[in-house]
Amino acid sequence: MLLAEVAAVSRDVAGTRARLAKIETLASALRLASPEEAPVVVAWLSGELPQRQIGVGWAALREAPPPAEAPSLTVAAVDEACTRVKALAGKGSAAARKQRVGELFAAATAEEQYFLARLLSGELRQGALDGVMAEAVARASGVPVAEVRRAVMLSGSLPAAAGAALGGGSPTLAEFGLIVGRPVKPMLASSAPSVDAALDKIGPGEEAAVEWKLDGIRVQAHVASGRIQLFTRTLDDITSRLPEIVSGLAGLPVRDAVLDGELIALRPDGRPRAFQDTAARAARDIPAAEVPLSAYWFDALHLDGADLLDQPYAGRHDALARVVPPSMLMPRVVTSAPDEAAGFFSGAVARGHEGVVVKSLTAPYAAGRRGTGWIKVKPRHTLDLVVLAVEWGHGRRRGWLSNLHLGARDPSTDPPGCQYLPGGRPPVPPDGRADERPEYPPGWVMLGKTFKGLTDSLLEWQTARLQEIEDHRDDWTVYVRPELVVEIAFDGVQRSPRYPGGVALRFARVLRYREDKPAAEADTLDAVRALAVGGEG
Repeated sequence: MLLAEVAAVSRDVAGTRARLAKIETLASALRLASPEEAPVVVAWLSGELPQRQIGVGWAALREAPPPAEAPSLTVAAVDEACTRVKALAGKGSAAARKQRVGELFAAATAEEQYFLARLLSGELRQGALDGVMAEAVARASGVPVAEVRRAVMLSGSLPAAAGAALGGGSPTLAEFGLIVGRPVKPMLASSAPSVDAALDKIGPGEEAAVEWKLDGIRVQAHVASGRIQLFTRTLDDITSRLPEIVSGLAGLPVRDAVLDGELIALRPDGRPRAFQDTAARAARDIPAAEVPLSAYWFDALHLDGADLLDQPYAGRHDALARVVPPSMLMPRVVTSAPDEAAGFFSGAVARGHEGVVVKSLTAPYAAGRRGTGWIKVKPRHTLDLVVLAVEWGHGRRRGWLSNLHLGARDPSTDPPGCQYLPGGRPPVPPDGRADERPEYPPGWVMLGKTFKGLTDSLLEWQTARLQEIEDHRDDWTVYVRPELVVEIAFDGVQRSPRYPGGVALRFARVLRYREDKPAAEADTLDAVRALAVGGEG
């Protein structure tokens, strides 16, 4: 299969919003792929590399050579090239990677270069998420989609399940089973705006479990005859970094088990520390004494030889509670009363946690799907911020200004920043691209970017409106006068060394533009910092 065929499918999928049309386009492409090529094609069209990261950044991608006139690259050749690039290490490896990537791009057509640049940079967004891709695999292979989803859950890999489905159909998919020591895809939660709405989704009048939702690290524990392994939600093994969690699990009265839970760093008063403190323990070898983690378990997938995935949640939790002490169980209440559930939600938020997850007592463990079995509820934070710049979109958003750079007022700066001052930014570099950390007009502090929450009509409007207040641009970004206020919803504020204000918004999304509000009334950096956990910024 040629790379050009995959790039064309990516273009077509990005060009439609219809889910069924996406599925059929993807399925048609997968029918052309061999069983050996299918896992690679599925990974690529899901926006991922089988190699995860190959050490190539924008510096290597933005200087692409002239494109080839005709397609010649195969899927297998490109995948092998990525593997070779990743393997480069040691002195001179950066230059060697750049050279190898240049050679790859020189053999690619213009459309193939565009596809590769987005794929290698992690910017390939075309609406082919796991749910859509699983249905495409099922359609291409002629097997029920439930069988594909179960294989994905048990293998932890959509590409692996795709290869099995296309290579051997249902019999090969049936060979996937839960193996203690091999992580499975975690079950996910959908969202609701309130506890009442979540209970309605579960079923009016039905009892549900209402559990704390922590701003921590999802972790899956595998215990097998004294050996303990800990995996993240992305299925990375982080066992060696978490000795206190391993020690706690070692004391449980189980022979083998697979448990699902959350890790979090707490202060002496029981309130959560900043999310980065927790995340750092999973990402780096930090002594446990510096940032100790607490584990809260909420589900059991396997206990002492018995798989529990298909049991209702009530049964799985009962099994969990028999082997895990109350201090290590996620706090929860089982109720059908909206007032009791709302009070539990308020208590969780008052303790500094994200909110709650409302869980059906009858739901099986459906990994990788956001159904109505688990429903998260979080308080919504909003800020009025100012647009400082905007980037051109990719894929279906190509031709529209999409990714907004958001700024807060810095009242400590003189002038206050409600007027753009020429010279507030350095000139655009000779290569035509803005610096990765550009300066913005005095009086404004950049908090991050978002392209979420934008409808087609809003994209069309902001593309025209932002060019009306343009100050200057490069080939990627339009920088605007700080005049337009936008209301942003977000899940929290975290420390961020990437931005000059030291903070960034988590999961920011656009609610609406506030043309009725002058920039002088936008929220300040101090207001944003006050929303950080414990007031930290």
